[in-house]
Amino acid sequence: MSENFDLLVIGGGINGAGIARDAAGRGMSVCLVEKDDLAAHTSSSSTKLVHGGLRYLEHFEFRLVRESLIERERLLGLAPHIIWPLRFVLPHDKGLRPKWMLRLGLFLYDNLGGRKLLPPTKTVDLRAAPHSEVLEERLTTGFEYSDCWVEDARLTVLNCVDAMERGAEIRTRTECTALERRRDVWIATLRGEDGNEERIVARQVVNAAGPWVDTVLGRAIPGAEHNNLRLVKGSHLIFPRLFEGDHAYIFQNKDNRIVFAIPYEREFTLVGTTDVGFEGDPSGIQISEEEKRYICDAVNEYLRVDVSPDQAVSSYAGVRPLYDDKSASNSTVTRDYVFEVDRGEAGDAPPMLSIFGGKITTYRKLAEHALEKLGHSKDDWSAREPLPGGDFAPEKFDEKLEWLSGRKPWTPADVLRRLYRAYGTRIEQVLGTAVSTSELGEHFGGGFYEAELNYLVEHEFARSAEDVLWRRSKLGLHLDDAAQQRLAAWFDKKALL
Repeated sequence: MSENFDLLVIGGGINGAGIARDAAGRGMSVCLVEKDDLAAHTSSSSTKLVHGGLRYLEHFEFRLVRESLIERERLLGLAPHIIWPLRFVLPHDKGLRPKWMLRLGLFLYDNLGGRKLLPPTKTVDLRAAPHSEVLEERLTTGFEYSDCWVEDARLTVLNCVDAMERGAEIRTRTECTALERRRDVWIATLRGEDGNEERIVARQVVNAAGPWVDTVLGRAIPGAEHNNLRLVKGSHLIFPRLFEGDHAYIFQNKDNRIVFAIPYEREFTLVGTTDVGFEGDPSGIQISEEEKRYICDAVNEYLRVDVSPDQAVSSYAGVRPLYDDKSASNSTVTRDYVFEVDRGEAGDAPPMLSIFGGKITTYRKLAEHALEKLGHSKDDWSAREPLPGGDFAPEKFDEKLEWLSGRKPWTPADVLRRLYRAYGTRIEQVLGTAVSTSELGEHFGGGFYEAELNYLVEHEFARSAEDVLWRRSKLGLHLDDAAQQRLAAWFDKKALL
């Protein structure tokens, strides 16, 4: 017999995860399906910022920037373990945007969204340490402003964890292969990883398939033309740490784009991103040689010591599924979200809402607006309820960590900090009743123990070594090949049980 749901969400990226959580929190019966792992594509390939989008001001997208700035502080309060403040240094470079323009933009940035938690912009002398040792000698003045860092894939996963705990079904490695609209409901065919199929019934459908949104539309509404999607590829390089300090840099490029250089995973610097039009299959895309050179050339205009692509220790690339507003440039096409609601020719059939565009920062508001579009009443409960592990004030992180260290002195300080950053107050569930590291099970290296692995499998939908190494964490940058192979073998053994 087919299961019945109020809402079927197709796509386990940040938008689908946010909608599933919001709907489940309203008491709706929800099923989310994702053909791969949660955040397996776009939502783990971002620059990992919760930000207002400073450069969007140039394109007069004031509503988007304001909404993003308001959400920036709201999300910081809801998930202070995986989101934290980050200061950005923007050097003024003669011949590019003038100082008055930068000052005006940053004044608007400071005041447009009702900033309360984050410190304001200030002018910095780039001839003084630490900047003088990092930046080219011609750069003498800059501006320092606030935004936030986010563990993007973990944000997606935690929304799904919360949705599940509120009653939603989260089915990874499950593809929606067919959608049939009946008089009052949708009949969806779902195919699992083992190839078996089942059918479920849903009153409403949300198409949050990201780069595959048109593919899903084609299955649901065959024969209609679906060409509102514009795929833009963004790529990043990861280098051994390029500069000391907790601040990031934002560099203006001569093509009017910007490139970030951000402290990453303690030992590295993340540099990106690109804006390249993309066509074809978005699965498994990689950075191109041209993109590598573009990123290096951009930062080398500012850094005293040049970098080259062969110095990068890793890279990643993703495709942004943007709404095609016919903009001439990939970098100016809107990052705002657009909904398409199909209710059949007569306008009274069960609806399908498809999502184009959007950004991590506004995912929660997008979810609210999506449910309103589907006819549900306005409800902002998700603005008040913290995500799993985030039930503490952002400014209390170090205090909480110190308290925890006193309770668990047997845990190495660097391991405890990493775990608290990842799991927040749910660290107690990760460590369980252990009173020594020997009780945490197999040690794979880098302070990663089997107890954490079991938690990820049981509570966070992890099904493979890649899920753990690159989405639930970034341990793939820290564990050697032998450790990663042992982790893969652990999953292979578990699959046989």
